[in-house]
Amino acid sequence: MFDNLKKSTKLAVIGLIFITAIWGWSFVIVKQAVAQMPVMDFLALRFAVAAVIMFIIRPRSLSASRKPELSRGFILGIFLGLSYITQTYALVYASATVVGFITGLYIVMTPFLAWLWLKQKITGNVWLAVILSSTGLAFISLNGLGIGIGEMLTILCAITLALYTVGLGKWSPQHDSYSLTTVQMLTMAIILLLITIPGGMVIPTDPQIWFVIIVTGVLATSLAFFVQTWAQSILTPTHAAVILTLEPLFAGVFGVLLGNEPLTWRIVLGAVFMLTAMYIVQLKSPVADKKLLP
Repeated sequence: MFDNLKKSTKLAVIGLIFITAIWGWSFVIVKQAVAQMPVMDFLALRFAVAAVIMFIIRPRSLSASRKPELSRGFILGIFLGLSYITQTYALVYASATVVGFITGLYIVMTPFLAWLWLKQKITGNVWLAVILSSTGLAFISLNGLGIGIGEMLTILCAITLALYTVGLGKWSPQHDSYSLTTVQMLTMAIILLLITIPGGMVIPTDPQIWFVIIVTGVLATSLAFFVQTWAQSILTPTHAAVILTLEPLFAGVFGVLLGNEPLTWRIVLGAVFMLTAMYIVQLKSPVADKKLLP
């Protein structure tokens, strides 16, 4: 029974929806924390906490890992690290709404990369879901768009995020989800620490900020990426990407409920498009085709 649950498509979908809700909720508390400390320093501490927590829970997760597991986890960590770094610096030059929308366009890139890299056939209903979810994302987050340094950096973010999603779908079925996630978190922590330490990392003294760092490190990072790594050992990259677009929807919902932000017609209409996309992609719920994986 447990083995059946581990390979359950429905449970994988529920898991991804759960972590998008966590990420959406974390926007509210992270916004308060990064107002008081540099974003990159916050991310470095967040991923360091995540890596330490995962190592404490399973100390042998790294020593027991095989060479392919270490190298592939490292590559995935590089992709993930580049997506966070480019998105963070993009926010210096472009608005959060534009950056959020362009980042979300990785769901359009994911099917192309899945076809090129994994030779996965993309069905018509999946393409329809991609179009609907992208439209919903635009309604929720986009107010204006121009092309500048910020937009170009965000395009790079979307590309690396799509590569991460496809790479995770390719490699996660072959490896232990926990070990693969631990390597990713450690890689991310090292990259971010190397960026922040030379300029002098800001160590917060406010207990409330440390609370946010620890909570996001445990729930929104170590737990969330472990669930995503496991879920993508079952679902195709495109299927996972469509579900993950619920993150800005949850961010909007929690912003209204906890952040006293207004409930606009754009949020409601965007939610309708994105939930319709979720329903369509679930009509034919493909799992990762293990024959495509070496």
